[in-house]
Amino acid sequence: MSQAEKFDVVVVGGGPGGSTAGALIAQQGHEVLLLERDRFPRYHIGESLLPATVHGICAILGLSEEIHAAGFVKKMGGTLRWGKRPEPWTFWFEEARVIQGRPGYAFQVERSKFDHILLRNAARKGVDVREGCLVREVIFEDGRAVGVRFVDEKKNESVARSRYVVDATGLSGLLANRIGERVYDKFFRNLALFGYFLGGKRFPEERRKGNIISAAFNEGWIWYIPLSAELTSVGAVVPVEHAARIKGMGNEPALMAYVNDCPIIQEFLAQASRVTEGQYGEIRILRDFSYLNTKFWSPGAVLVGDAACFIDPVFSSGVHLATYAGLLAARSVNTCLRGELDEARCFEEYEKRYRREYGVFYEFLLAFYEMHVEEDSYFWAARKILSAQEDARESFVRLVAGLANDTEPLFTSADSFLESARGQADVLEALSESAATGQSVPENVRQEAFRRGKIFFRERSKMWEGNARVASGGWYGDTSEAPIFEGGLITSSDGLHWRAPADRPMPA
Repeated sequence: MSQAEKFDVVVVGGGPGGSTAGALIAQQGHEVLLLERDRFPRYHIGESLLPATVHGICAILGLSEEIHAAGFVKKMGGTLRWGKRPEPWTFWFEEARVIQGRPGYAFQVERSKFDHILLRNAARKGVDVREGCLVREVIFEDGRAVGVRFVDEKKNESVARSRYVVDATGLSGLLANRIGERVYDKFFRNLALFGYFLGGKRFPEERRKGNIISAAFNEGWIWYIPLSAELTSVGAVVPVEHAARIKGMGNEPALMAYVNDCPIIQEFLAQASRVTEGQYGEIRILRDFSYLNTKFWSPGAVLVGDAACFIDPVFSSGVHLATYAGLLAARSVNTCLRGELDEARCFEEYEKRYRREYGVFYEFLLAFYEMHVEEDSYFWAARKILSAQEDARESFVRLVAGLANDTEPLFTSADSFLESARGQADVLEALSESAATGQSVPENVRQEAFRRGKIFFRERSKMWEGNARVASGGWYGDTSEAPIFEGGLITSSDGLHWRAPADRPMPA
């Protein structure tokens, strides 16, 4: 065995969560090793993205232009045959005011292409990406993760030591039972049976052609995701009690039996043929996929994405939760590596925010699986969960767009994020100088602070006005959000660290 290599961070797993965390840590100048078991591009399920991922995380990663140029199908909203009313109904992302004036869409993506874009981006940001490497063990010393032991494709064994280990290994959960315990949900005890078809029908209206269809039937529900003009992902989600029936029938006959029980999906697949070759040629099955770990971090280690939790796929929250976790974890790691705040405080902020996002989807899904009500009931359930004053339908759209948390920004492009982050840093410096010298804040600086804040912290104009304190000491209020939790942290102006609200106290 060769001598151990040394890094600031080792990320295990190159999916969306691992690639996001790795990139956002490396671009702060830290040494990051990312170990991925497979060779990309590789197949993965979870193909329907949310606006929060496309216009939030991907912009922060600097990927807006590349994602838009990749040719993915544009998703303007969703069409559901759900609830008491037999006719399908449609929602549009642009119905949420937080999206108005910004791109009101997401994408349906082939994950082999999308994940590869994220992994290549991590490498461009300075991550040492090594594919075909299997992590055998996370090394702990005195209760702290200090590195990993891994083998490459030639079976050569190596050790990489680090200050932090990020577990982004997905369902396999390398550290899931070392950091707490994985608890499978008793309510969402479902399995998914899925395959791919060519020549499936599309809605005649251009605006709806890229929408996901989620259609309930007597035994569960089916997704229908247009991945290109010809290719469609189709999957049935049914209770685990159906496993024996599926095994007896065989995967393909069972899937087609479910399709035939769901009139709208049967109609859309009437002239389609199943893909039987290549990465989409298999009818696959996933079982018991709703779970939540009892703990998301321990000294030196953190669980990200599906390694920490996963929930029923009805609202396509998997990639959203994984990339959001990658961002939150990067903030915690970046802050700790700079020695700015206590490790426990940083990672408690990570866990609380991540659990909060998971909890919003979980609580809403409990209401959404009530099939004998009108769609208005789902809208009101969303409004109640978000404790919102807005229109109930708007609360529903905001939630399913991944925008339940109103402290995370949206951007029109990667440039708009960079402009915001750099501009805020300049404004903060100017404001600090004014406060230190006792001079009043120049009007142009104060106006720029408003402008930058509105770019970076969407829908925050009221907070800005409420926090503005222009006093004789020349102080203009905080340019970040208020803490979400009592005693919690807030996001730094660059969006990639935490700081305590009192880090910049107001002068007397």
